[in-house]
Amino acid sequence: MKQLVQNLRTGETFVLKVPVPLARKGYVLIRSRKSLISAGTERMLVRFAKAGFLAKARQQPDKLRLVLDKIRTDGFLKTTRSVLRRLDQLLPLGYCNVGEIVAIGDGVEGFTIGDRVVSNGPHAEMVCVPVNLVAKVPANVPDDEAAFAVLGAVGLHAVRLLAPALGERVAVIGLGLVGLMVVDLLLAQGCQPIGLEPDEARMRIADKKGIPVLNPLKTAPAAILERYGEMDAVIITASGKSPGIISMASAICRKRGKIVLTGDVPLHLNRSDFYQKELTFQVSCAYGPGRYDHAYEELGLDYPLPYVRWTENRNFQEVLRLLASGALRVIPLISGHITLEDYSKIHTNKAKPLGIVIDYDGKCKSDEPLIVERVKTFGRAKVVAAVIGAGNFAGMTLLPSLRGKPVKYIASSGGLRAAELAQKHGIPLVLSDYRQILEDNEVNLVIIATRHDQHVPIVIDALQAGKHVFVEKPLAIDAQGIDAVQSAFKQAPAPVSLTVGFNRRYAPQILKMCELLDGAPMNITITVNAGNISENAWVHDGTRGGGRLVGEACHFIDLVTWLAQSPVKEVCANALTVRGCMSAENVSVLMRLENGSAGVVNYFSNGHGGYPKERVEVHSLGRTLVLDNFRKLTGYGFRDFNEEKLQPNKGHQEQFDRLFEHISTGKGPLMRAEEIWNSSRAALAARDSLWMGGWVKVV
Repeated sequence: MKQLVQNLRTGETFVLKVPVPLARKGYVLIRSRKSLISAGTERMLVRFAKAGFLAKARQQPDKLRLVLDKIRTDGFLKTTRSVLRRLDQLLPLGYCNVGEIVAIGDGVEGFTIGDRVVSNGPHAEMVCVPVNLVAKVPANVPDDEAAFAVLGAVGLHAVRLLAPALGERVAVIGLGLVGLMVVDLLLAQGCQPIGLEPDEARMRIADKKGIPVLNPLKTAPAAILERYGEMDAVIITASGKSPGIISMASAICRKRGKIVLTGDVPLHLNRSDFYQKELTFQVSCAYGPGRYDHAYEELGLDYPLPYVRWTENRNFQEVLRLLASGALRVIPLISGHITLEDYSKIHTNKAKPLGIVIDYDGKCKSDEPLIVERVKTFGRAKVVAAVIGAGNFAGMTLLPSLRGKPVKYIASSGGLRAAELAQKHGIPLVLSDYRQILEDNEVNLVIIATRHDQHVPIVIDALQAGKHVFVEKPLAIDAQGIDAVQSAFKQAPAPVSLTVGFNRRYAPQILKMCELLDGAPMNITITVNAGNISENAWVHDGTRGGGRLVGEACHFIDLVTWLAQSPVKEVCANALTVRGCMSAENVSVLMRLENGSAGVVNYFSNGHGGYPKERVEVHSLGRTLVLDNFRKLTGYGFRDFNEEKLQPNKGHQEQFDRLFEHISTGKGPLMRAEEIWNSSRAALAARDSLWMGGWVKVV
């Protein structure tokens, strides 16, 4: 299928062929009929993407500080490459879609195949959208009008936050698509809206709606007050860099009036403006309650109506009702129709269109699962790999480590990111359904880099298909998952290997440490300055990521066993306690190993970003080794070794070099299964220890 995307680094916008996404659990698959271009919002994205590196940094100072901290720890060149790779990702454009349902995922109720619906799906021939972001279209609402439902919900939520009373005067600053729909919504509520807009074409549309319209560039706040009196409230739907927009809003607002911002303007608030009038200021978030809430949007858990009357989905439905009744009039807002391929032309046109509707021919089929970018045969290769998962780790670390190796497929349920990475890394086949890979007899290695909770079922499917399996850590996020993998591994129909992405084992500096140590009992201390990540990140979710202790600190638990050459028999964990709550990402894990060695993993997220990320210390037989951030290895008490400096290398490339060699030469597994079970269960035992207290045996 075709999808409209934008390169964040270059600003280039183009149509990309991608696989049709899967109708996942809680989602519906929709064949697009129309989608609406919000010219203001999407023009803003284009401007940001086309801005230079420094201009992007100035627009996002918080992220710039993170980059500077990373430069201090990882160096300028590595940081620059990392930032450019992130900016080089493709961004799907669009969020106002209308089409018909062609497939329904598990757990979805209230919809049937063929239903005409609106959603916040992107500009693509097929979109897969969670059920709470989908609403049925009334029979008397044409597709062109239904495409405005999502943008209308943005305006409706802003009006709800404002809560204007009958007869109140409300100024609307910015008469783009949202602003003009807000005017209709205010009129429907019996308010007296006044428009402020510099564009003459938009002023004329507002004038036909029967409201006063002024050019704010030519009209001072005092003149507005003299002509219309003080405003009871102001809604800002404008998008621009002018610092005076909020000042104008406060100047024309009455004492104790309200200002709601749903546009994109600088938040330069003058305290005296708000202090003297005791103004209320609020920022409106998209379509309403539920937006960016994983439980609501991804899991389909609705808010109870008596407590949250107007969720984003109920706002969609209300906009559609207003369109059906004629209270919301959007036909005058349509500037034209285009196809996907014509998208770039609207940004080269000097005119400022309002709503541009994209028309789809409806020929895309939901059973077209793959793209063949170029035909390649792998007949002579002893190892042919397929990658499942196309997230940040796959794009920035895993695939660069596989460069030059035979990779036949890449799969992701959404399709877009996989198609992007396939082009960059010369992978010929792209899928949205990984199960088709397992039917290809030429593929004998499956590399899994999906979200943590998806590891176990894919590993089991691949083992049952007789494939060698590499899975990025962790193997599983619960004991039942490890048990299921163990059972599948024992019952695999052919001799296969299982490898977990504990790559630090194979870093040159770690291998040097193993060479210098002779296996005697040792004390190992690993300190990880992991850094803070957003509370909303999926890795914190016990059902999706397993938490950072299981999902990330497992790396270092395994590294202790590798250095000591001994499994863990018991663990005891202690965590930072803040206001009576333990922080499972600020934890110390003590380990007793079978050969008498002792290990400590300090995994902290509350340190400074400028401090090195990883430090490994080993003490044994009057000798000490210190590895500082995988950059410098220092020895104390060794006859022929004092210090070695190397480029930072955490063993990703070496891991895959060894894995491909082991499979192609029949050397046997790269990792012994017993090591995998032990390291994985030790991480789970550490989590159990936090809640149970005391030492927990690893069984």
